[in-house]
Amino acid sequence: MGMTHSDRHWMQQCLRLARQAIGKTAPNPMVGAVVVKNSQLLGEGWHPGAGQPHAEVFALQEAGLAAQGATVYVSLEPCNHYGRTPPCTEALIQAGVSTVVVGMIDPDPRVSGTGIQRLRDAGIEVRVGVEQAACEQLNEAFIHRVTHQRPLGILKYAMTLDGKIATTTGHSAWVSGPASRHLVHQLRAESDAVLVGGNTVRRDNPRLTSHGVSDHNPLRVVMTRSLDLPTQANLWDVSIAPTVVYTLLNINPAVQTTLQQQGVEVINLPELTPQAVMHDLYQRGLSQIFWECGGTLAAAALKAGVIQKVMAFVAPKIIGGVAAPSPVGDLGLTQMDAAIALERLTLQSIESDVLIEGYVCSNTLDNAA
Repeated sequence: MGMTHSDRHWMQQCLRLARQAIGKTAPNPMVGAVVVKNSQLLGEGWHPGAGQPHAEVFALQEAGLAAQGATVYVSLEPCNHYGRTPPCTEALIQAGVSTVVVGMIDPDPRVSGTGIQRLRDAGIEVRVGVEQAACEQLNEAFIHRVTHQRPLGILKYAMTLDGKIATTTGHSAWVSGPASRHLVHQLRAESDAVLVGGNTVRRDNPRLTSHGVSDHNPLRVVMTRSLDLPTQANLWDVSIAPTVVYTLLNINPAVQTTLQQQGVEVINLPELTPQAVMHDLYQRGLSQIFWECGGTLAAAALKAGVIQKVMAFVAPKIIGGVAAPSPVGDLGLTQMDAAIALERLTLQSIESDVLIEGYVCSNTLDNAA
């Protein structure tokens, strides 16, 4: 059976519902569901976060007995295993629905396809792949997490037209305009963690919050070898959002104590690498990490292959300066054909700035790594 206009309409409604929980569901995906009969909406729901019921459960609850013989639209394949909650496939079968329309198959190998099979075995008609690209886009971080066992890394920077992120003195407020900064606050709200290096803390004293765009603030992460950090900083105010500092073993115990007394978590790693930090963030159940670091750490992260997506805000300004810092430090590449390339590019104007967004070509990293 082909996809109908109404199939797409209801699936788009599922996606709108799913987005209600943006930034709050890790390590779970964002999912929305609606129950429909005779073109009437009978119930809707979304998954609010790990440990809470799934979207289908809320939608079926709202529909009640009317769900019998209805069609359920859900943006991700219903789960078929007992996790923190019972499987949604059983709830759908119990409710007596006649049809289930699925946006995309669950990429998690534990689920993949088994939910659909269970429904079909119970005599329910299942259609798959409505608005699939949009469903995959919404959960790209979750998909990356379950298929690669590590979070999705997004590198974001703002630079002038001549490729500088600050002046020769290090002054960087503000490269981009207010609309771009507002979008960055939005992106933080959609991420599970925001990551910077010690240099950014010393120089910019950032807050790294969503600045009221959402009630969700990401975990704030600092990577520093020296732990040469100010004892007073916006990031140490953990009443707004938690902060974790990753450093090397037995570095600067006095600063460690000062930070811990303020409620900051300090993690000592035998090796301070982007891979080690991303592994720990994965273990914490995080899916999307937003790298807002300077050039030195950005180069290390790109080289380590932990960045999958780059978001470059380009401002129509020229600052000049041979010594002015650029977004990515030394990658040790000498040939242009070894450059890290981006694919699936999108361009958008944000007031006077331009946002260039793309995904790191997987094969180019083999040259860098």
